[in-house]
Amino acid sequence: MARVLEGGRKASKSGEVSSVVVFLHGYGADGADLLGLADPLAEHLPDTVFYAPNAPERCIGSPMGYQWFPIPWIDGSSEEAAEAGMDKAVDDLNGYLDSVMADEDVLPEQVVVLGFSQGAMMALHVLPRREDPVAGIIGISGRLLRPELLEDEVKCKPPVLLIHGDQDEVVPPISMPEAGDALQNVGFEVYGHVMKGTGHGIAPDGLGVALSFIGKRFNIDLG
Repeated sequence: MARVLEGGRKASKSGEVSSVVVFLHGYGADGADLLGLADPLAEHLPDTVFYAPNAPERCIGSPMGYQWFPIPWIDGSSEEAAEAGMDKAVDDLNGYLDSVMADEDVLPEQVVVLGFSQGAMMALHVLPRREDPVAGIIGISGRLLRPELLEDEVKCKPPVLLIHGDQDEVVPPISMPEAGDALQNVGFEVYGHVMKGTGHGIAPDGLGVALSFIGKRFNIDLG
């Protein structure tokens, strides 16, 4: 049974709802860590509602934050625990996305999912395995999990934007072209942006590229 994910919601600036952006945070953080991105984005996306759930488990390596699944080389957990945790988190995230779309009365093509780090890993794994494609997936500073299974398990192919800092010491920058190649090889439309001089974070240029991608996916003229 899927666990219910708690987290934040930021209402649309206009009071109308034509689209939804869901933020998925990284290991050891929480939904509030990314929900702040809604403020600069909302200026250009007035009819968009923003959601940012907390991952389902308290983080072993950072007790004040949350994790989607354990990471053995950080917290000393086993590979089996990491695999089991990820599989449970997949069910949790699917349930959360279904709930958000029902609550806001939007279709998948009105939703963009933006994940950072471990949240990007979840986005890139979960969204292609859903029956109906969302408008787009943005993966920042993440990697593609279980790429060898993608071809057999993919059910839909939403457009993907990959963003990565070239000075990332947490998730190696090579993870971006590796993910891009794997996705393109099975037919995904993939875009990429390298944040020069950026470590494991989101630089202003990266957020700007993400905004442009979201605008195109929602057919919004950003001016």
